[in-house]
Amino acid sequence: MIQDAAARALLWADPEPAHRAAIAALKLGLGPRDPGPDDAILATRLGGLQLSNCVGLAAGFDKNAEVPDAMLAAGFGLVECGTVTPLAQAGNPRPRLFRLSEDRAVINRLGFNNQGLEPFAVRLAQRRRKGVVGANIGANKDSQDRIGDYVTGLERLWPLADYFTANISSPNTPGLRDLQSGPALDELLGRLAQARAALTAAQGARPLLLKVAPDLVDAQIETICAAILTHRLDGAIVGNTTLSRPDHLRSRFKSETGGLSGAPLMAPSTLILRRFHEASQGRFLLIGAGGIASGGDAYAKIRAGAGLVQLYSALVYEGPGLVRRLKRDLAARLKADGFVSVADAVGAR
Repeated sequence: MIQDAAARALLWADPEPAHRAAIAALKLGLGPRDPGPDDAILATRLGGLQLSNCVGLAAGFDKNAEVPDAMLAAGFGLVECGTVTPLAQAGNPRPRLFRLSEDRAVINRLGFNNQGLEPFAVRLAQRRRKGVVGANIGANKDSQDRIGDYVTGLERLWPLADYFTANISSPNTPGLRDLQSGPALDELLGRLAQARAALTAAQGARPLLLKVAPDLVDAQIETICAAILTHRLDGAIVGNTTLSRPDHLRSRFKSETGGLSGAPLMAPSTLILRRFHEASQGRFLLIGAGGIASGGDAYAKIRAGAGLVQLYSALVYEGPGLVRRLKRDLAARLKADGFVSVADAVGAR
């Protein structure tokens, strides 16, 4: 595929300019096309949303909602834009994005760099709304009311996005992960639930998810599951980037600060996903993210408890043609094991 070759060529450029070049090419209509239709075995649901396949684009690729339709055309079943904060912010100083090529991994300390809610909202409003696009919402670094920032994002984008994810697990905004436990988590989900109820009554329902870290211990997992059930969220994305550094990393960038994503995250994030599945007893949706680079990886997430999967870092190394290959491989694996749908395989040992 030409686009895959172009993606590999961008590996020679600095990561951030390369990413901007990829976004620019997609805006010009130069992205890949997956004409479909998707294999029926891959169809699934996110709340009340019907998806033609269970493979999503994770937040972080399209922070400013510039190319969601282009990524849907590439074959994703859903695209999550963001993280977006109420006010524009530049993020952390450069360099802040590193490819660990030997490890098929990425470290970033971007710090929620984005153009803010208003440009994001305008672009979503201009969409023709074909395909499922979610908004990943966050808090400004210097906000005096971080929980209020999430409510602001929810209210501004409610009529424009198909679902929402509250990102409380980025390691690159100091103190943000404190929202994953204790009274802060309960307050956050309580205020989001209150805002959601009013918005649903006025404008219709939208699924609401929580994005959590892969660095959690069992007690935190139990607390988060209980809070999700208490406040009636639709599910959780497990997980974000990790602060841990496996001993086997080889790249010269392995000691850079920030969140690690890509292949080294596959095993630990899948373990945490399984623990979430056990703790939740299947009572809400789990989306598996972290390290997915093949149909086999996606299948492992599903069997660990994920009803949907998301990827991003693997595109850096595999190119956009990965999406079609992954879906084909996943469908074959599901059929080979006698499953008739993704839902049937969720949590299967």
